[in-house]
Amino acid sequence: MMFYTKSDIQVFSARKIISGAVLLCLVITGCRCDPVDSGRKNTAAGSSETGSYADDRALIEDLQARYMFALDFGDLEGYVATFTEDGILDIGMGEWRSRDTIYRVLSAINDSEEDTGSPGDPELHPATGRHHISNIVIRIDGDTAYGRAYWFHMSNDNPQRSATLDSYGHYEDVMAKVNGSWLFARRKIFNEQVPDWAAPAENPCW
Repeated sequence: MMFYTKSDIQVFSARKIISGAVLLCLVITGCRCDPVDSGRKNTAAGSSETGSYADDRALIEDLQARYMFALDFGDLEGYVATFTEDGILDIGMGEWRSRDTIYRVLSAINDSEEDTGSPGDPELHPATGRHHISNIVIRIDGDTAYGRAYWFHMSNDNPQRSATLDSYGHYEDVMAKVNGSWLFARRKIFNEQVPDWAAPAENPCW
């Protein structure tokens, strides 16, 4: 005959209570137990094969960040690569459709700014600007996503090279998942510095 101590009985009772609670939870919620390693593998893009809101949101936020880096560091090829082949960019001057069009128009704008730009003070290091994004709201419906976000811009284009907040607005985006990667199908930029590009008074978010 095996004898149990008071401590053993307490442990057994606790195990029964926990097992009963887990079983009740599974019955109520309809959950099923899977092994810790269910065999789910990650794709090269970083999301699971079945996908989830968290996976897709992470990839979309990565897209938004890469867009900012390419914009601020003058990487035009990297910039247009964040759009689908037939993607649309609207900065308030009308819609530019397709990667080729976006690249051609922005290249012409950059060339024009270089021709008319002042050389600046040779004693100062070159001024820079950085875009930032916040208040990101994303709704995902299959391989299409809709986004709203604030943006603001900081620069140091002054004799002291001190940081200043000089512009802000918001984005309204439609994104498409193409071969496992999220890209901008349409990006509309509102800029509160320019009256014609400012946002309407209504809340743009759902």
